[in-house]
Formats: sequence, structure tokens, C-alpha cells
Amino acid sequence: MKIKILHKGFNFSQDGPGNRLVYHLQGCNFFCPWCSNPESIARDGAKMTVDGKEKLSCTEHDTDEVFSEILSGKMMMFSGGGVTFTGGEPTLQFDALRELLLKCKEAGINTAIETNASHPSFVSLSELVDYMIVDLKHYDAEKHKNVIGTSNEKTIENIRKVSKDREQLLIHIPLVGGFNSTSQDAGKFAELIKSFGNEKIQVEVLRYHEYGKDKWTQCGMEYKMTDGHVSDEEYTEFVDVLKRNGISIIKT
Repeated sequence: MKIKILHKGFNFSQDGPGNRLVYHLQGCNFFCPWCSNPESIARDGAKMTVDGKEKLSCTEHDTDEVFSEILSGKMMMFSGGGVTFTGGEPTLQFDALRELLLKCKEAGINTAIETNASHPSFVSLSELVDYMIVDLKHYDAEKHKNVIGTSNEKTIENIRKVSKDREQLLIHIPLVGGFNSTSQDAGKFAELIKSFGNEKIQVEVLRYHEYGKDKWTQCGMEYKMTDGHVSDEEYTEFVDVLKRNGISIIKT
């Protein structure tokens, strides 16, 4: 089976616990205008112009080749580490992802994914994932669709389903000015998260940044964000509202 990989490498405690071999998979079904990896959006890869040279954003590999690479890096997965699949959106390559997760579990390798949880068969992956990170960008389906191009109804439905059985679930909220950053927004997020009925859910709030801005130009796309910045005061108030509502906050 083939799988398209954007890039890969080891990170410590940023994409799950411990030292992890992280695979960024190609393709995404959301179009976040602040995306720091816009080259990951096109399913077959984006043509990027870097230093006057054109290159394709991803490379294609056999899953057997990728799994052999994972096994060879096992000794580096210290401090409770393992392998993480992120994106783009890793579930767009669902069959290849599932195959690799299954092989890793059988080999005793800790598995993690970072996902928007919108795939129709997402829930079936839960038993193969030790550490699950889900991006929850907004509580309102219509606003989510207007800004990102796709409703978040399936995301919320799938979070609700996996929450029933999971001992671990980390929700990432990307905090973006003008989109979801007010204290009123925080209250709505808290209400939604509490409705999932799993007190073990943790939340990490990630402030807007422009680290990927230049890559939009490299991919021949326009970066349309004008002012997504969140002040220290806004961030603190947002997090405090979540805490006052009993939401467990972490920072990695």
C-alpha cells in the first residue's frame, strides 16, 4: 500500500509524550486560512517554489518501507515515546494509516495521531491509538463552515463517540482573533467539551501565529489572514474561563 508523506522527523514531547517519530501526511479536507503547512492541503501534493526551484511537497512510499523505518527508530522512542501521524489530515489516507497503526500496536510501539476527526470511519481507529489529539476549531458548525469551508458536525459527533471509551483525549483549540478568541467563545467551548461527558479530556489552547505565511506564497496561494493575533490578556481570559468551567488545561 502507498502513502504520501510531507515530511518526517523526531520531536520530543510536542506531538504526544516522549521522543516521537512524527510523520506529516499529505492532504487535508479543511482549508484553514491560518494553516502553517499550506503545502499539506492538496491531496496529491503541492508544487512549491523555493529558492527559484520547483519541487513537490510530498514523496510516496510503501507502507512496508515506512514500518521498517519505524522499527529501526524504536530505540530512539524514549521517555514513553513512539510514533505520531499528523498532517495535513492523516485520516485522508485512511487505509494506509490504519495498516501502520495496526502494525505499530502489534510491535508494541506507542501510537499517536493528530486529526480533525472528520473521517466517517474515525471512531474505528480509536482502539489503535494510544495518544489521540483532536483539533476542535470552533463550537459552531456554520461559522466553522464559513471560515474553513467544511462543517465541524462530524468532528463533534466523532469526539462525542470516542469520548465514551477513551482514557486519554487531548483537544487542541487554535485560538484565532476574530474567529474564536473571546471569553464568550471560551464559555461555548467549555459547554461543548463538558457535554462530551469525559472528565479525563485535556485541552491545549494554541495561539495564532504566522510561522507558515511564506509557504503560502511558495505554493502560489494568497495568505488572506490580516489580523488573527491574540493578545496576552485575551489568551489568559480564554484559558481562565475554561478552567473556571472545570476544563483541564495543559501546555506542551
